Amino acid sequence: MTMVDVIVEDSRWVDLDRWAQIAVPATLSAVDVPADCEVAVLGCDDAHIAVLNADFRGKATPTNVLSWPSESRVPGQAPSDPELGDIAIAWDTCAREAAEQGKPLEAHVIHLLIHATLHLLGHDHLEDGEAARMEMIEICILRGLGFPDPYNSDTV
Repeated sequence: MTMVDVIVEDSRWVDLDRWAQIAVPATLSAVDVPADCEVAVLGCDDAHIAVLNADFRGKATPTNVLSWPSESRVPGQAPSDPELGDIAIAWDTCAREAAEQGKPLEAHVIHLLIHATLHLLGHDHLEDGEAARMEMIEICILRGLGFPDPYNSDTV
């Protein structure tokens, strides 16, 4: 069974635990990763994620989501460590993006948690081909959960 440990620093994240318990296991199931994995999710604000972004990526600005895999992974290969890694997600940026894109916050956050979980599993979007593969996986998972394609503004 997948263990998703959610730490809420910002009280506006009232549904984060529920959303994480949906997004992370759905992602692992979709890419055939054993269910006995662990992921930690931190729900914070823009100020805290800006510090994390500066510390780990050299960018002293807020971002929507960050992820830290516990080990280097290759997409499609089963992880050797059941602790997949950590995710941090910022309320302010997520809420602003959802409003700007006309999306329900739940759909946007679940998408970002799926995206971050794929990063924990070694997926990336630095090259066009891998970006397209990652987007297709995200779209399939979201459709399976009853959410529209986040990359097609006609379905939002």
